[in-house]
Amino acid sequence: MTATLEHVNLTVSDPEAFAEKLCELFDWKIRWKGPAIAEGFSVHVGGPETYLAVYSGPNGIAEPGGSSYATRGGLNHVGFVVDDLDAMEERVRAAGFTPRSHADYEPGRRFYFDGPEGVEFELVSYA
Repeated sequence: MTATLEHVNLTVSDPEAFAEKLCELFDWKIRWKGPAIAEGFSVHVGGPETYLAVYSGPNGIAEPGGSSYATRGGLNHVGFVVDDLDAMEERVRAAGFTPRSHADYEPGRRFYFDGPEGVEFELVSYA
């Protein structure tokens, strides 16, 4: 039996703004938005098979403390496969984000950037 990742749910301060930025970066669509658990609000943004659910509760959010890599259950980064890494790097820069930690490795190439609300993203190409 095989499992396929459907979505990841992130808590952000402004789900609609966060989702719109991802639509601009990745040509994604808003799949759904509306009321969510604990009187919060969620936006599901992505493609037809996978998406990010971005959520905010009714009372705002607490700022994270310390490194996610040293926090049990911490979100370290979200990775996406892209067809054209160089074109995506231009798009990331045009959106006001700074690509970093470029690496060529077997079998691909990658870079990271801190996106909306400081969420770290990794873009990788196997082309």
